[in-house]
Amino acid sequence: MADDHCDLLCLDLEIAEAVRRRRLDTEAAERGAGRARALADPTRLMLAAALAEAGELCVCDLAWVAERSQNLVSHHVRALRAAGLVRSRREGKMVMYALTGAGEALLRSVLSDNVEVSV
Repeated sequence: MADDHCDLLCLDLEIAEAVRRRRLDTEAAERGAGRARALADPTRLMLAAALAEAGELCVCDLAWVAERSQNLVSHHVRALRAAGLVRSRREGKMVMYALTGAGEALLRSVLSDNVEVSV
């Protein structure tokens, strides 16, 4: 049997109720989980790290850096953008991508201390 639960109901009602009143609401939890899922893919994590280092890149550059096809990179960048981790802007015929503040913060928290990210 696992030791991951109490054998005795020992609820500290004052603390538990105070935390319960301030807990993360369902919508915010869904949004946060979606962002975390977006960086859970190794290719998307690699793309986010590349954007953190370069500041801004197009899909062609990202595909070169990640050694992946442009179609695959485009798919992953769309997922990052849908999660609010990446923003885009058009520059002539190119679309440039950069991390959002939320993307930078999540990337920093996901990567270990021994990986240098210039965010």
